[in-house]
Amino acid sequence: MKHRITALAAACALAFATAPTVTLAAPAGKVSAAVADAEAKRFLALADEYYDAVARFDPVYATDNGDNRFDDQIGMSIAPAERTKQFARYRDYTARLAKVDRRKLTHRDQINYDVLAYELKTLLAYEPYPSHLLPVSQMDSMPVTLANYASGEASQPLTNAKQYRAYLSRLQQLPAWIDQAIVNMKEGVRTGVTQPRAIMVSALPQFRKLVSATPEQSIFYTPITKMPASFTAADKKKLTADYRAAVAKLIPALERLATYVEKDYIPACRTSTGLADVPHGAAWYQVRVADSTTTDLTPEAIHAIGLKEVARIQGEFAKLGPQLGYDGPAAGLPVWVSQQKRFFPFKTEEEVQAEYHKLNALLDEKLPAMFTLLPKAKLDLRLEPELSRDTASDHYTAPAADGSRPGVFWSVVTDPTKYGSTGMTTLFLHEGKPGHHFHIALMQELGLPNFRKFGGNTAFTEGWALYAETLGREMKLFDDPAQYFGHLNDELLRATRLVVDTGMHAKGWTRERTIQYMKDTLGYDAVAKSETERYMAWPGQALAYKIGALKIMELRQRAQQALGDRFSLPAFHEQVLGDGTLPLSLLEAKIDHWIAQQKAAQ
Repeated sequence: MKHRITALAAACALAFATAPTVTLAAPAGKVSAAVADAEAKRFLALADEYYDAVARFDPVYATDNGDNRFDDQIGMSIAPAERTKQFARYRDYTARLAKVDRRKLTHRDQINYDVLAYELKTLLAYEPYPSHLLPVSQMDSMPVTLANYASGEASQPLTNAKQYRAYLSRLQQLPAWIDQAIVNMKEGVRTGVTQPRAIMVSALPQFRKLVSATPEQSIFYTPITKMPASFTAADKKKLTADYRAAVAKLIPALERLATYVEKDYIPACRTSTGLADVPHGAAWYQVRVADSTTTDLTPEAIHAIGLKEVARIQGEFAKLGPQLGYDGPAAGLPVWVSQQKRFFPFKTEEEVQAEYHKLNALLDEKLPAMFTLLPKAKLDLRLEPELSRDTASDHYTAPAADGSRPGVFWSVVTDPTKYGSTGMTTLFLHEGKPGHHFHIALMQELGLPNFRKFGGNTAFTEGWALYAETLGREMKLFDDPAQYFGHLNDELLRATRLVVDTGMHAKGWTRERTIQYMKDTLGYDAVAKSETERYMAWPGQALAYKIGALKIMELRQRAQQALGDRFSLPAFHEQVLGDGTLPLSLLEAKIDHWIAQQKAAQ
C-alpha cells in the first residue's frame, strides 16, 4: 500500500505508538437508553471533530485515504506554528475524551473509544521530534504527490469543473508550501536534523523533472490537456487561463526547491544512515517502532525475530529448488530464477496487465469460499504513472468514500521484459484482493467514525495483506512451484526488513552494510539500494508487515487449536476484519473473546 508520511500525520499514516494497554471492551453496563444515547452522541461528536482537525491539518493525507472533502487544500502541517496549534488540539481532545463515560457506550463505540485514546496518545508521543524539518524525501513530498494527481487517475478525481478548481487551488498553494519546506530544511541543517545524503541524491531527479520551461510543458498542466468534452466553453476558457497562470507561478518555486536541494541541502546532509544519528534519534526511532508495530517489542527483539524468519524461509528455498530444476545452494535460487527466460515472458505493459486481470477473475471465483464479509467497492487495475515509476513500488489506493472511484491496484512496470512472472500472484493477493482491497475498502462500509474509516495503523493494514498472501496456498495458487517461489521470495524480503531496519536505526549499520546484507540474504541486488533507502526515509514503517502478519497467523492457529472442527475460516476472517483496523493488542483480545464465545456455545 502507498504511504504518505508527513510531519505529525506520520503517526496516523504509519500506526499508533506508545499507548495505554488496550483490553477488549466489555459490554455496556445497565444504563438507560436515553443516557447511553446522549453519551454516544457526545463521544461521536468529539471523534468527528478530532478527525476533521487531522484532515484539515493534512488534507492530502485525507485525499490519499479516500476522503475527498478537502481536495482544494494542501494544508501547512510543516509550518511550526500550525504544528504547535495541532498538538494543543490533541491535548484538548485527550482531556475531553477522558470525561466521556466509556461504560455508557455500546460495545462498538467502546472499541472506537479505545482506538481513539490509543491514537491520541500516539500523536502526542511525536511532539518532541521535529519531523517537520524533514519535509521531503525520495519516497514522499508534496510536489511529487500533487504531480501524480495531475492525471486524474489517482486519489484526487478530475472529472468535473469543481474538481478541476479544487486541484487548481492546491497548485496555487504549493509555492508557499515549497518555501516553507526550504525554510524547514535550513533549520534542520542548523540543528543537525537532516535527511541522509544518499536518499536526497535519489530524490533530486524527481524535483528536476517537475521543472518545465513553460506552463504548457508542465505535468501540473496535464488536466487542461485532458478536459472532458462535457465542460462548457466558458469553463474551458476560464480553467485554461487559471491553470496557465497558476503553473507559471509554480515553476519558479519548483526551480527554487530543486536548486536548493542540489546546491545547498545535499552538501549539508548527514552522511550517516540511521535515525539514531540525529539529536534524540534513538528515542524517536523507538516511538516509530511502537507506532509501526502497535507492540512494545524492542528493536533488539524484532531484529532477532527477523533473523529467525530469514533462516526459516531459506530452509524452504532448499526444498523448493529441485522442483524448479535447480540443484545449487539455497541462497543462489533467486539469482538462478532471475536468469531463466521462462519467468520473464512479457513484451508489453498490456501483457502484464492482462495477466493481472486473469488472476483477478480467478480470485473472484475462489474467495467467496473463504470470506462472507466482502467489500462492495470494485477493484480497478492500473499502471503507475511514469513520473514515479523509477522510485515507486506496486501499491493500492483506497476507493472514494462516496463510491465515485474504485480501489486501485497500481502495478509498476518500468520495463515489461524485466517484469518477472513468479511474484505476480503473491503481489496481487497482498495489494489487491483479499489483501488491501478487502480490508481498506471494507473500512469505508462498516459505518465507522471518520477517524477510523480514513485512518488506521500499519501493523494491522500491512499485517493483514501479508497474511492474505499466505491464503494462496490454501487456494492452490502456489501449487505451481514458480508462484510458490515468488511467495517465499517476497516473504523473505519482509523478514529481511526486520533485520535491516533495526540494524540501520538501532544497531549502527551503514547504508552500504545494509545493501550488502540484502544482496547476500535475498540472493539478488535489484531492490537492495531502493529498499534500503526506503527504510532510511521511513524508519520503522517496514517492520509492520511481518510483525502484523505473524500476530494474525498466531491468532488463527490459536483459534484452530481451541475450536477444532468448529473452527470456521470465513468466520475468523470476519472477526479480524469486522471491526476495522485495530491495534494488535485489541485484535488479540477480540479474537480471544470470540474463541471463548464459540467454546461456550459448544
